[in-house]
Amino acid sequence: MNKLRELMNSLINLLVGDIKADNVVPPSGYTAILTSFTAAAMAFLAVFAMALSLATGRLADRWSDELSRTTTVRISAPEGQMQAQLDAVRNVLDTTTGIASFRIMTDEEQRKLLEPWFGPDLPLENLPIPRLVEVVEDPNGPDMDGLRFRLSAEAPGAILDDHTRWRRPLVDAAKRLRLLGTISIILIAGSTAAMITLAALSALAANGQVISVLRLVGASDTYIARAFVRRFTLRALIGAAIGTAIAMVAIFFLPSAAAEGAFLTGLGFTGWHWLLPLLVPILAALVAFWATRTAAFRALDRIS
Repeated sequence: MNKLRELMNSLINLLVGDIKADNVVPPSGYTAILTSFTAAAMAFLAVFAMALSLATGRLADRWSDELSRTTTVRISAPEGQMQAQLDAVRNVLDTTTGIASFRIMTDEEQRKLLEPWFGPDLPLENLPIPRLVEVVEDPNGPDMDGLRFRLSAEAPGAILDDHTRWRRPLVDAAKRLRLLGTISIILIAGSTAAMITLAALSALAANGQVISVLRLVGASDTYIARAFVRRFTLRALIGAAIGTAIAMVAIFFLPSAAAEGAFLTGLGFTGWHWLLPLLVPILAALVAFWATRTAAFRALDRIS
């Protein structure tokens, strides 16, 4: 109960401040620069890690959702038999439950699919390119094994691809990237705490004689530590706010998400997610508060 009361008093003092106590900590110097720069740099990295985590989460959900509802039938046959194969595939799909709709892709659509690899002038009419049928499943979905068996029997040139072998690695990779983004944020918070702790310990050691004099005139360790906690917490808050602002501006000017779903063009925030980076300075201040408070009391115990 006493510790809780002491903690509440520290938080109140953090907001209100004490000019006399603040004079214990030097207002400038390398510790101030180190603390502010570290908080700004780590906040900048944390915002980008947050953007990466959210973007890969959206990407995993989109890939999983879109690819799980679509299936492709690829038809390879000699030119004279292509129409017969198409008719057979159409008949199979018409009579299969679990299929919401299907359509045969046009030459123009297939040309666009192949354009990134072969260029815009690919002569499809002179090449034995397979025809593609895009199948959209209903919520229940078809019996894939049964559909594959029927196609092999009635349209030997048709191959069913339900995108499972493509979907699973893509979704797994996106989920792992999201996990790495989350781990990065945790490591950034830990690194921030370590750097601020070192800076606070350095400031306490540099002011050892001042602290001894304050003790002689009756100042308690809580009073002395309070000054360090407030100063370093505010430094971290201001530095993190600057780093967060710079990162948000940088992310704002990143290319927007492409219609093709390209990964590197969708790293920005969307909708209410733009509010999440505003938590970074607050979290940085809390990390600085705990790190400085812990370091201050441990250091004061060692200073005689």
